[in-house]
Amino acid sequence: MNSTLLIIGLIAAALLVGLLWLSRLCLAVNRTDWGSPWLNGLDGLNLLFCTRYHRLSLVDLPLPEQGPAVVVANHVSGLDPLLMIACSRRPLHFLIAREQYQRFGLQWLFRAAGCIPVDRERSPEKALRKAFGALREDKVVAVFPHGKIHLDSDPPRRTKAGASRLAQITQSLVVPVRISGISREGHVIASVFFRAKAKVECLPLIEVKEKTATALYEEIDEAVNRMVD
Repeated sequence: MNSTLLIIGLIAAALLVGLLWLSRLCLAVNRTDWGSPWLNGLDGLNLLFCTRYHRLSLVDLPLPEQGPAVVVANHVSGLDPLLMIACSRRPLHFLIAREQYQRFGLQWLFRAAGCIPVDRERSPEKALRKAFGALREDKVVAVFPHGKIHLDSDPPRRTKAGASRLAQITQSLVVPVRISGISREGHVIASVFFRAKAKVECLPLIEVKEKTATALYEEIDEAVNRMVD
């Protein structure tokens, strides 16, 4: 009995030491200040997960050091947000479909990370209002303009106007990026667990300046369409 308790104690101590070491490592590699140590630790863990497991060649999203920005990207899997976060030195606040936001066990994390749930059927404007508020607080909002996962082999899909509206009204810089190299494209969960050779490419920035909402939408639409060619 005593030997069993000793073994259990040693295993528990080893696990505790391992967790402490991992938490220190995650905080050491963390590059983004999310406003709390535990979120910063998760950010560091995500960075390690993307670069070591999914073999992401790390790039820095060309975000301004301060001020609002709208990041737009093609959407091929559930891994996409993790890769974008790994490449960002500022917190990204994602517009996310409500059914994904309400996934069991994950809602607390999405809320802590400042994700904005979108109810596409009932009140999508509510999410846009929250995104406007975030940009006016000089935060960075991330949007998948296709709305849903869209692969290169799928029929062309018209991009949604939300990103251009957000950028035009708040005069925010638009940062287009392309995601590729995912092992399980088209899947939300499997893509996170099947090892990839992920790649995030930064496309030319889109300045709002004096552009009309229509002109800005067309430029973003063209950039996003180039992502899936």
